Parts: sequence; structure tokens; C-alpha cells
Amino acid sequence: MSESNGVLVRVENVEKNFQRGSEKVHVLSGLNLEVPDGTFLALMGPSGSGKSTLLNLIGGLDRPTTGSVEVGGDRIDKLSGRQLAAWRARHIGFIFQFYNLLPVLTAER
Repeated sequence: MSESNGVLVRVENVEKNFQRGSEKVHVLSGLNLEVPDGTFLALMGPSGSGKSTLLNLIGGLDRPTTGSVEVGGDRIDKLSGRQLAAWRARHIGFIFQFYNLLPVLTAER
């Protein structure tokens, strides 16, 4: 990771929109967040408030419609798809709420 100046995560003026049929859904609007190194953070809110969307943006699984996402000094919203995949492989680990395990397979397989 690049030089982060004591800030682990910086999200600036982020908007995230999705298209649902002909409807444009605004999930995040003008979001600003700064998380210092060594800080524990809890995201809380009702269903549909954008918590998972924010985590997907910070984890490099999705891109903002507008704004910037910086993690550990790296502007991940500016990385190409290939660069972002390499960045995730080096820096990110996710445990998903719905991990979709295949019941016919074991960890051994």
C-alpha cells in the first residue's frame, strides 16, 4: 500500500447509483468518511441503507458512480480491473454474510 498519512480509509464525495429496470436507485449520496489507522469501526443502519454497498466499495468489489475511494493510500477507484483484482488479492479478505457454500463439497475437496 502507498503512503496513507495515518488514514486507512478515505471516501470522498461518493455517490453510488444502480439501475433497476428504468428506475435509477440512489444508494449513497455525497458520502464522506475517514477512518484512521488502528481504528475499529462498526457500520450500523437499517436494511437498504448502503452498508454493504460501502463495504463493497472499500473492498474493491464495486466502483463508485462518482467520488473517490482511497484505502491505505491507494486510490482504488482509479485502478483498472486487472490492477484492482491484484490489489484485492494482496490486501483484502472478506467473509460474506451469505457465502453460498456447496453442500455436496467438503473443505477437503
